Amino acid sequence: MTVRLPFQSGSRFFVFFNDFLNVINARQQPGGGGKAEKMADVVNVGVNLDAFSHAISGIQALRSSVSRVFEFLKDGMKNRETLEGREKQFISEFQQNLEAVNRDLNELERLSGLVGRPSESHPLHNSGLLSLDPVQDKTPLYSQLLQAYKWSNKLQYHASLASSLLNQQSLKRSANQMGASAKRRPKVQPSTLVLPPQYVDDVISRIGRLFPDMTIELFRPNGTSAVLLVTLGKVLKAIVVMRSLFIDRTIVRGFNENVYNEEGKLDIWTKSQYQVFQKVTDHATTALLHYQLPQMPDVVVRSFMTWLRSYIKLFQSSCQRCGRFLQDGLPPTWRDFRTLEAFHDTCRM
Repeated sequence: MTVRLPFQSGSRFFVFFNDFLNVINARQQPGGGGKAEKMADVVNVGVNLDAFSHAISGIQALRSSVSRVFEFLKDGMKNRETLEGREKQFISEFQQNLEAVNRDLNELERLSGLVGRPSESHPLHNSGLLSLDPVQDKTPLYSQLLQAYKWSNKLQYHASLASSLLNQQSLKRSANQMGASAKRRPKVQPSTLVLPPQYVDDVISRIGRLFPDMTIELFRPNGTSAVLLVTLGKVLKAIVVMRSLFIDRTIVRGFNENVYNEEGKLDIWTKSQYQVFQKVTDHATTALLHYQLPQMPDVVVRSFMTWLRSYIKLFQSSCQRCGRFLQDGLPPTWRDFRTLEAFHDTCRM
């Protein structure tokens, strides 16, 4: 609500009212009530309930007197025969109202020194008795105990969050999953590490028939170990190095990049010259750690190829979180392992 004052800015009423506001602001500044604060520092144990009751009444009286001041300013000067008579009457009543405000304020400052400072809250069972120590400034045991308790609660909260995040992001090849009992058991060489080449060829051919837009070429440059050259539409080429049916390494390059070295063999070491395919290579390495099932290696290879095929629309899909196609000049390079939805690298968290 806007109150229109019944005098102009250049009149003596405005000067008098401005001085009044300056006095009020000076009282509210730090150190303005120095005497009352010193009295409160002296009485620092317990609360004087009688003085507290009188202080509440003093606050109510101060609010009433301040309200009367503004009500008086809102009403303005009353009708008089002459302008001089109206001004004198207005000044006289305004001074009386200000004196009432000053009187109530002084009384409240006096009572505030008698109330005392209450002890700190949040008692910790019997340790709350420490707050009643009269020499708390010299031995602040209770305040230090409260700080240690709050710090312990925060530490427990953050530790629980870290534990939940680590359980969600645990890697299958991590040594953390090896318990003490696993060290005592004798190691058994799995029979699925060595599979006949014909079985591997059949698994790869079945996977190639599942995805018509994905071309898979199989090479055996070093005996029985297979190397796959996967061409995904006209988007990318991926070199998948396998040990039997276990994928060891994946390199992703652009569709127009050369995948052969000077000797005419597949180059399994050189990274792509494009940052977007370097990102896809990093995500493919993460996918290798996610898709792990030693008892069924053919399922692992099929799951990885299904995930890799989701990049068929690498430059056409928008991010499922921010809705943008580009972020820092790159398309959404991350694909969710379960839903295969596209995300930017910074939006997936």
